[in-house]
Amino acid sequence: MLERCQGEVTEIIHRRKGMTEVKVKVRGEIALAVNYDLLTGEVEVGDLVELNTGAVTLGLGTGGRHFIMHNAQSRLKNSLPGHIMKLRYTPWQIACLSVEEESSPYRDKITGFKSLNQLPVIICSLHSMLPLAAAAYSLSAPQKRIAYLMTEGGALPLAFSETAARLKEAGIIVGTVTAGNAFGGDLEAVNNYTGMIAAKEVLQADCIIAGMGPGIAGTGTKYGFSGLEQGELINCVNILGGTPITIPRLGFFDRRARHYGISHHTLTVLSEIALTHSLVVLPKLAAEKRDFVLNQLELAGILQKHSVIEKECSLAAYDYLQDLGIKVTTMGRGINEAKEFFQTCFAAGCLAGERE
Repeated sequence: MLERCQGEVTEIIHRRKGMTEVKVKVRGEIALAVNYDLLTGEVEVGDLVELNTGAVTLGLGTGGRHFIMHNAQSRLKNSLPGHIMKLRYTPWQIACLSVEEESSPYRDKITGFKSLNQLPVIICSLHSMLPLAAAAYSLSAPQKRIAYLMTEGGALPLAFSETAARLKEAGIIVGTVTAGNAFGGDLEAVNNYTGMIAAKEVLQADCIIAGMGPGIAGTGTKYGFSGLEQGELINCVNILGGTPITIPRLGFFDRRARHYGISHHTLTVLSEIALTHSLVVLPKLAAEKRDFVLNQLELAGILQKHSVIEKECSLAAYDYLQDLGIKVTTMGRGINEAKEFFQTCFAAGCLAGERE
């Protein structure tokens, strides 16, 4: 059920393309809120706004802030081209110019597509994997172009991802595509298939990194998590003639059995959801950890189904991101607590960068 409350904007904290972070006075207190300019128009101090307050009430992490639903002083201009609606049949549905539309300047590139021609596609299950893999790829293949395809598995507005904005600003990624009901990318696509086609044919990517935006939904059940899409993306890449490079969710910081070593999320994805072959990247691990992980993969039948590649990659990409001011954590942990997680992402970027 939608929980909402009225508030007043008291301060503009930060603006970036498509999103404004503000402080609002709500229920007698000052709180953080997010405004999506494409949905509710630009916001200014003193504006009276309607807020979705549910995430704060539930104490959620990534989405745990207020979101502006309506601005009484709306400055929104209905001038967007396109006829494909995203957030369909909701009060916030938005018209986008999709790459597939007849009026799109890229329509011919979509209809004329033949194959990804073994283009490497790095497939993530968490948004935090994006900057790590992208930085490693960029250092391994500095003359090549990376595009980011954001699926609808996490945050739907691309503007919510400060990481994607910073990567593009730094020139690490050349452009973004938002697929399905995700919106706000440099290009819009109806689904992941045409999203990948657009990344190759329009953005002229040498490598695509595909995965959800911030915020994964999980329930602790075998199939009840939005990262299940990783297996579907593997199938998508193979159907389009690309080379899927899967980043497993690997770590030893969480002692729970279902998350220790390779997470049950990845084991389910690779053993059951992915119906086609993928390159699965592992970093060079200490002997005991390596044996543990390989045993997990063997028991799940993954060694027989996919190609597991052990790849050593330096931590230079971490320093690179630090120099750019891009801070990366996974589940609130940095590289010291989750070293293997970081190494796995770096290894995937290095592997992709070495492929022709």
